[in-house]
Amino acid sequence: MGFINRTVELDRLQRLWDSGTAQLAVVYGKRRVGKTELIRQFLLKNSGIYYLADKRTHHEQLLEFGRVVGDFFDDLIVRQNGFIDWLQAFQYLEQRSHDRQFIVAIDEYPYLVESARETSSLFQKGWDQYLKQSRVCLILCGSSIAMMESEMSSRAPLYGRMTARFLVEPMDVYSSQDFFPKRQFADFLTYYAITGGMPAYLQAFSGFENVEEAATALCLDKNGLYANEVNMMLRQELRTPNTYFAILKAIAGGKTRISEIANDGGFTVTLVSKYLRTLEGLQFVEREVPVTEDKPHKSKKGIFVLRENFVRFWFQYIYAFSSDLAIGNFRQVQKKFRAESHFLESIAYEQISRRTMWDLSDRLFSFEKAGRYWDSDIEIDGVGYNAHERKIAFMEAKWSDKKMGPTILNKLRMKAARVAWMRDKREEYFVLFSKAGFESELVSIASEDPHVVLVQQVTVMGR
Repeated sequence: MGFINRTVELDRLQRLWDSGTAQLAVVYGKRRVGKTELIRQFLLKNSGIYYLADKRTHHEQLLEFGRVVGDFFDDLIVRQNGFIDWLQAFQYLEQRSHDRQFIVAIDEYPYLVESARETSSLFQKGWDQYLKQSRVCLILCGSSIAMMESEMSSRAPLYGRMTARFLVEPMDVYSSQDFFPKRQFADFLTYYAITGGMPAYLQAFSGFENVEEAATALCLDKNGLYANEVNMMLRQELRTPNTYFAILKAIAGGKTRISEIANDGGFTVTLVSKYLRTLEGLQFVEREVPVTEDKPHKSKKGIFVLRENFVRFWFQYIYAFSSDLAIGNFRQVQKKFRAESHFLESIAYEQISRRTMWDLSDRLFSFEKAGRYWDSDIEIDGVGYNAHERKIAFMEAKWSDKKMGPTILNKLRMKAARVAWMRDKREEYFVLFSKAGFESELVSIASEDPHVVLVQQVTVMGR
């Protein structure tokens, strides 16, 4: 399978290269999101060096880096002897850049920092003394979000030297489906409900005939490629992850308010609040408030949700059944998964529908904000609005084999009437997403009313 998407990131990297000047770019993001492949594709088009740091000593890192650099320049002395320190390495690279432009990509940069605490200070000095006026495009890449963001903070040595930063995010649903070119959307969603938009998971799952077979081989089997995935992700970022495990397990189980999470784990609200801030920074969870809140940071309606489908799946089906899976007993987990797979798909479809709303500006209007809405009595899957235009859209998504009829639209209208935002001064739109399609009466209503938009799966009707 060829390289999929990442055109925005590749175009940005290419513009750095095309400038012909010195560049210091930081590329970071979670494990499996495709950072290394992105850099590899960039290197395929342009000339450069790729070095993968690991847990070896500082001295060994310099020897191995020298071997890689020596191979690239066909320099036997550097290949055999390596470099004494990073300043010598940068001086050598600067001299080599007189004759040619090239990339130096250092992957898993946090391992370099771990091997010698002064590494970033030496990189700062090497950049200022040698590389800043060169034609070297230096890329520092890492999977530890905490470490990489620390290295980019205002107190870090490299602050002010970076010319670009790339936070590589999971792929959108359309790019994700490209990993399953022979599957219809409904079939693909059974996979996406587990993998989300993480390219490595998508690639691995796409090689199986069905999602249960893939999940069993890759995740439930104790020797599966991703059986220990979330455990490793957390331990990479956190020294004492046990409390974080308990908090994430509670959220995966449907506990979303701080008080609920605290009660579930037997923690204080103060402790949970502190740990949730860390998990937010590491992009494991995100805080949501009703989209119409005027001051979201101060809202008391905030809830916490998992950012990734796979983390939810891992806690619900792997972490929760670790004893069974350790002895190869898959039966209970598979039974639970079969019973709940539709629920996982429904959650994923609701997420996709909210994101798809942003693509409907030609049928609706340009959103300023979009997200979920709830209060003490009602929940609405999606709401998007533009305060300047005084327009608001309300969305309902149903992943059901039953066609959607006018009753759903009428219920959504009643819910909308309960939303106070610019009441009596606004123009309302209604967007309905359905797996199975729509009854003829509802199709007729939408054909006559431009304020009603119907989307079957992810295809807008009547375009």
